[in-house]
Amino acid sequence: MGPLFSLGLGALEQRYRGYRRQGSSVAAAGLCCAGLILAWSLFRLESPGWQALRSQVRYWFPHLSPERPRLGDGLRYLLQTSWLLLTCPAGQKKPIWAAWSARLRGAGDRRRRPVRIPDRPKPDTAQRAPAGQLRRAGRMLMLLIAALLALLCISQPFDIQTQLVFVLVLWAMAMVVRRMPGRFASLLMIMLSLLVSCRYLWWRYTSTLNWDDPLSLFFGLLLLAAETYAWLVLVLGYFQSLWPLHRQPTPLTMPSAEWPTIDIMVPTYNEPLSVVKPTIYAALGIDWPQDKLNIYLLDDGDRASFRAFAEEAGVQYIARPTHEHAKAGNLNYAMRQASGEFVAIFDCDHVPTRTFLQLTMGWFFKDKKLAMLQTPHHFFSPDPFERNLGRFGHTPNEGSLFYGLLQDGNDMWDATFFCGSCAVIRRSALDEVGGIAVETVTEDAHTSLRLHRLGYTSAYIRIPQAAGLATESLSAHIGQRIRWARGMVQIFRLDNPLLGKGLKLTQRLCYANAMLHFLSGIPRLIFLTAPLAFLLLNAYIIYAPALAIALYMLPHMIHANLTNSRIQGKYRYSFWSEVYESVLAWYIARPTTVALLNPHKGTFNVTAKGGLVDKAHVDWEISRPYLVLVLLNLCGLIAGGWRLAYGDAAEIPTVILSIGWVLFNMLILGGAIAVAVEARQVRQSHRVDIALPAAIKRRGGHLFPCTLRDYSDGGVGIKLRQDDILREGERVTLLLRQGLRECTFPATVMRRFGTGIGLQLSNLTREQHIEFIQCTFARADTWARWQDEFDRDKPMASLTDVLALGWSGFQSLLDYLPSPLARLFVGVSRLLVWLRSFLPRTPRTDMLLPGSERALVQP
Repeated sequence: MGPLFSLGLGALEQRYRGYRRQGSSVAAAGLCCAGLILAWSLFRLESPGWQALRSQVRYWFPHLSPERPRLGDGLRYLLQTSWLLLTCPAGQKKPIWAAWSARLRGAGDRRRRPVRIPDRPKPDTAQRAPAGQLRRAGRMLMLLIAALLALLCISQPFDIQTQLVFVLVLWAMAMVVRRMPGRFASLLMIMLSLLVSCRYLWWRYTSTLNWDDPLSLFFGLLLLAAETYAWLVLVLGYFQSLWPLHRQPTPLTMPSAEWPTIDIMVPTYNEPLSVVKPTIYAALGIDWPQDKLNIYLLDDGDRASFRAFAEEAGVQYIARPTHEHAKAGNLNYAMRQASGEFVAIFDCDHVPTRTFLQLTMGWFFKDKKLAMLQTPHHFFSPDPFERNLGRFGHTPNEGSLFYGLLQDGNDMWDATFFCGSCAVIRRSALDEVGGIAVETVTEDAHTSLRLHRLGYTSAYIRIPQAAGLATESLSAHIGQRIRWARGMVQIFRLDNPLLGKGLKLTQRLCYANAMLHFLSGIPRLIFLTAPLAFLLLNAYIIYAPALAIALYMLPHMIHANLTNSRIQGKYRYSFWSEVYESVLAWYIARPTTVALLNPHKGTFNVTAKGGLVDKAHVDWEISRPYLVLVLLNLCGLIAGGWRLAYGDAAEIPTVILSIGWVLFNMLILGGAIAVAVEARQVRQSHRVDIALPAAIKRRGGHLFPCTLRDYSDGGVGIKLRQDDILREGERVTLLLRQGLRECTFPATVMRRFGTGIGLQLSNLTREQHIEFIQCTFARADTWARWQDEFDRDKPMASLTDVLALGWSGFQSLLDYLPSPLARLFVGVSRLLVWLRSFLPRTPRTDMLLPGSERALVQP
């Protein structure tokens, strides 16, 4: 009791008063003092080790204040300590499984070392044949044994203790394997994830349905159907991304005189001319013999200004007399007027680089059956998620997963989809399938499916060779996704890839996964409302003890997230799919259901590009479903609180689990609301960051070298080597290089910020405008490093980001809600802030005391 008495009642009282002066509540200050008494009773806190730890408490616990304790700090310290023991903070000794991983990698390196074996005579053919057959038989036997063992692990019923040991062992294996390099480790992660997920689904089907209660059975079957859908998409997703091909360009080896003629087609309908001009100007500079290149502007709006522009630019103009079948009809009509051996298609806002044909055409000569080669759709403007959430350049956008990974995986299985733009198609193959498909509103994917059915191959090169404008508003973005979802379901009904002739099994699976993806609306809505069935209606959607639910469901979710984090890397961060799908769920659920029942219903809608958002605002019409879902989950939260206080004590663990599910759903819905808060967008031309050598010429002839830091269609940002060289309003000339040519552009200094200068291009001639586009947007290397700015996914950091995003969505809502509702959401936001305070934090090096860095680094 010595240390306890050495603390002293006077010192304890002084500490209590200090806590109160810093703003701690009576309960928090009293509990902290009681905790100190208990700690001094159990531990030698006066020892040098404990004193060193206490001196760095702000480093280890950056979100906790020793001077101002709060209620729940004991649990926060416990969670943070557990987190520190299981992770590797900066500069610290690695966790124990990292050492295991290093040993495994070392063992693998030793296995890969060349081993010298004595020479031995080669067996003759008669001896080799039986040996090969034996090896194949041995492999088949091993695969059969592995399959039987997996089936046993999936179907064998365990008690709670055995299931706990089972999931802990598999989790430890996954934590070791995920730190191992190479594709084999990814395959092991997939196997572990499938084992856990299949076991969960088996348990759900065999042990968790309440057949005695119709209400519980109804809601339980709904949830089980949604989980089965999610499991199927998970399995097909693993297959689709199992082995990305990473196809590289192949050179054109024949003389340029033997190169084929190519028709470049740019369809447009109602887009402004300012959006179309850069695409046409860039196409004029594509590196291909001019006598073998034909550029067509396909104007479905039949506008005189576009006709005049085409004549000035020297490209061919086509306007059809009728306008059936939208974009597909526009392209088919134009191809009847053209005669090129290949056709390259660009949406009117997709600006091609000059090397587009040089990088893509080589494969058509190497593979005579190649019908279509697709390149990525890259966007130099932020989509609504990136702009409204302030994540542009920090988080991979919604399309990065498809164009960065999935199309590469499709290419491995010869199942690359035509995506409507940035692609080259062999004209003879396109004519053989009757042109661009017109039966569905996703004519591009349907056309590639028809080409594959006839035995043609496809290819994908993951090097962006064009860039365009993303959708400007959330409503336009949702409208575009509704069309995609309706069209893919139409294909599923009218030309089901799982049926019919001509496709390989791998192609059928890739197409099926793409189409099933757009059926996620109803399952996502079920996941967002499932716990309410228990909290509000007392329906047992999973008829099992809460501990059993946690031991089966959580490992399934954790392994799936860890595996996808490993596979998807920097193309999709963990938990962001929850936000993307929740935003779209309500809006794609109805059109996809209608398309399943009546595939001929629905029209083509053109995606608006190049618009502005005058001021920040909440899109109340778009956010209405999210608000309804939030209110429903809030009712479930209130009901859960009442059941904790007054309900059956035996149900408390299940209530707690359901409340946790509701809170997670509310934060995801908060993220959807945050996306619906439209950020202000007043810049007509979007800027692109770059670093290029340039020069500025003043009227007197003085030249100043500079660096081009960013550009748009109307201006540039440069960085000079000195201050105070240029004045605002001064007219200068910007010098840029295009290959060996030097191009000049008149400009006006609009703003100065140190050595940074903002220039507005002024009075460009048509030739100068063409040169500027070809010096900037159409450069061969402009988009080559499109994914380099993103780090690999860190699941816990991503989870923290998504949860913080949800909270910020509710905070943003307070600025626009009427005061009574605002007060309600203030209370909810405070609850979410309090719950978020329990999340562990990564130690911060800026909290270290001077001279203590070395002490924290362990060998």
